[in-house]
Amino acid sequence: MSEFQRPLSLGYHTDLALRLHEGGSCEVLELAELGRVVRITTPSNPTFWWGNFLLMPRPPRPGELTAWLEAFQQAHPQARHVTFGLDTTDGEGGAEQEFLNAGFSLHCDTVLTTSQTLPPRTLNTDLKFRPLDATQDADWLAALALRMAVNAADPEPHEAAGYQSFAARKLEAARAAQQRGRGAMFGAFDPTGQMYSGLGVFSADAANQAGGVTRYQNVETHPEARSLGLAGTLVHRAGEWARTHLHAQTLVIVADPAYHAQRLYERAGFRPTEIQTGWERSPQE
Repeated sequence: MSEFQRPLSLGYHTDLALRLHEGGSCEVLELAELGRVVRITTPSNPTFWWGNFLLMPRPPRPGELTAWLEAFQQAHPQARHVTFGLDTTDGEGGAEQEFLNAGFSLHCDTVLTTSQTLPPRTLNTDLKFRPLDATQDADWLAALALRMAVNAADPEPHEAAGYQSFAARKLEAARAAQQRGRGAMFGAFDPTGQMYSGLGVFSADAANQAGGVTRYQNVETHPEARSLGLAGTLVHRAGEWARTHLHAQTLVIVADPAYHAQRLYERAGFRPTEIQTGWERSPQE
């Protein structure tokens, strides 16, 4: 095992910081054929594909598929999925046809950054926008209900019972990180306590210090409350909170370029910085 170094990719740098906040671990493995590989594990959430993966130091080369599959099996012997991140910034997938033929899909997301968010043209004032209270179970149950509603509205939703356990573990980990002062989950609440939009902002640095990098995650809005300006208002409010409470100077958010959310983030002041690339294969039947 070698000393862990910050990834070249800003996307994976912030991803790995989040996994550590959630109780996961990052370990560098020196593999003779493949180089310095980072093993990421999240024992508290073993079905979390991107909490249990290998980070490649470069795009895979032709003829390396078998070696990578063996490396993943040794690193994550209980996993049914297979996931590889690529520590690159340009979207290069490497030996693409070889991986596609083996049942993998290539994901290329846009990493966007800003030093300060812009308020939406019309701030939503109908709901209360605030951090979740780490001492109040009701806030976190509301966040879980929102996540389940968003998942149910997905064109290809995850299986409900399994997804609920996964989502609950993710929120428990975020709650613990918030209690340690590493960031906060935010929500847009009505007077009854129902949560209609939510997101998280967490520091990606060892300490909350000037020059810090802060990552957004899980920006979501209830399917019955879309197009009301909730996400835009929440992104701005959370960004201002992070600049004050986390000393954030670089705010990072990751988006699927084929989804409308990237345009929302650009209206909030974010600009594309790099491409985050990963290979994933769902559990085999």
